[in-house]
Amino acid sequence: MGFKLDSLWKPPELNPVTLKAQSIPLLNPFNVYGRVFHFAWLGYFFCFWAWYAFQPLLTKTLRADLRLSQADVANSNVISLVATLLARLTAGTACDWIGPRWTMVALLSAGAIPIALAGTVTTANGLIVLRFFVGMIGACFVPTVVWTAGFFDKNVVGTACALTAGFGTGGIGVTYFVMPAVFDSLVQHQKIAPHVAWRVAFIVPFILILAIILGTIFLCPDTPTGKWSSRHLAHQRRTDTRDAFFSTVRDRKLPASTGSHDDNINLKSAQSTQHHEDPDYEAQIDEFDLVNAASWELVKKPTIHDSAQAIFSFPTLALAVALFCTFGPELSINSFLGAYYAQSFPSLGQTGSGNWAAMYGLLNFVFRPLGGIISDAFYRWTRSLWAKKILITAFGILLGINMILIGVTDQHDKGSRIGLVTLLAFATEAGSGAIFSLTPHVHPTSTGLITGLIASMADLGGIVYLLVARYNGTNYAKVFWILGAANMAGHLAVAWIRPIPKNQLGGR
Repeated sequence: MGFKLDSLWKPPELNPVTLKAQSIPLLNPFNVYGRVFHFAWLGYFFCFWAWYAFQPLLTKTLRADLRLSQADVANSNVISLVATLLARLTAGTACDWIGPRWTMVALLSAGAIPIALAGTVTTANGLIVLRFFVGMIGACFVPTVVWTAGFFDKNVVGTACALTAGFGTGGIGVTYFVMPAVFDSLVQHQKIAPHVAWRVAFIVPFILILAIILGTIFLCPDTPTGKWSSRHLAHQRRTDTRDAFFSTVRDRKLPASTGSHDDNINLKSAQSTQHHEDPDYEAQIDEFDLVNAASWELVKKPTIHDSAQAIFSFPTLALAVALFCTFGPELSINSFLGAYYAQSFPSLGQTGSGNWAAMYGLLNFVFRPLGGIISDAFYRWTRSLWAKKILITAFGILLGINMILIGVTDQHDKGSRIGLVTLLAFATEAGSGAIFSLTPHVHPTSTGLITGLIASMADLGGIVYLLVARYNGTNYAKVFWILGAANMAGHLAVAWIRPIPKNQLGGR
């Protein structure tokens, strides 16, 4: 199915078995698929706003008011990612148990309370503790991807996941613009003292998160078929209808059979020998295959055996390492990029350096969806998941080369620095979009578990890279080339692994 402009607002065509949309009604929030799409990315967007609300003000205001050392700032950044890592490990299983919508609500609620209490912080230790609890909201990435994958079919799921993740991650860039702007407005126009103004500024993300929580609860469903708890019943009704239909077909068309295994063989034989007599028969067999395929992709409640099989597979490992080396650097770079600009270009000040650092995050609106769109296009063109896998490796190599260039040259020309950071944004953000274009294909019956595990590896990558930054002080150029070399090595180490398990039935 090629792209049609009117698919952006028309109700989408649906997979007749799963009821998943085969296009993305981006401009139609009144349609349930468009509405879920928008609440999925908005939840993640405001999660990032709260999660990274401290960074743009840490450069000067919070550092001075709370008397923070460089080590205090680095420790608060690391502890925030540690909290996200722990939350993402549990969020995946929660998605499989209670569904991604309620997991999203729970995580947004858990993060909204501490962000509202940010103004009560008075010490470095208080900041570190508060950022740990706020950091839990970063796990919203997991229900965002799982919820999106549950509503959009395989022909567009990569693009849909890349769009929701890209628009959501763009919240980092907006945060770098908005938080200093709110602070400056309170100081300059409302004549509030800086000591009080930064505390008042944190009320803004709290109010917006509360609005998204209410919209997610009252305006969106769990799945295309209704409640999460009844998703298996909806599939069973379709299976029962299928079985009754094919029972009639066998009685009418096929010789007697001794068992279900022979029935399957006879059905396949009938497809090749009788389709000239009955032109509709091939379509009937296709529907039979569609229903079977849907059963192979229906999310199950996790068991120890199924979870272990999904976690300890090479394709899962490959995705985890790829995201460790792609989104991990992005998370860590967002924590110190503003400080790097301020160090290289002192005339920019807190607001100016924050604005230029914001551009890196804002490019997520373009580059992360682009990664998913390119990945889906390659998949449709080649009909092979290896196309998606090769694209991920290519982005990883480009990312490594670019980071080494930034570190080795350590540009003090503003135009050159901005150009290199823009290329860096393309490699990290499009690469992440490509990774989550492939993720729904891997162990589709354990989507939440796999997404949570892989996403937590991004946080682990961010923690490792922030520790590298912490022990190199303000030598940011050295941090860049070290991370670049490590990223290339990681991507090449898993490039040979198959995109999905060899004998996997669904997800193809």
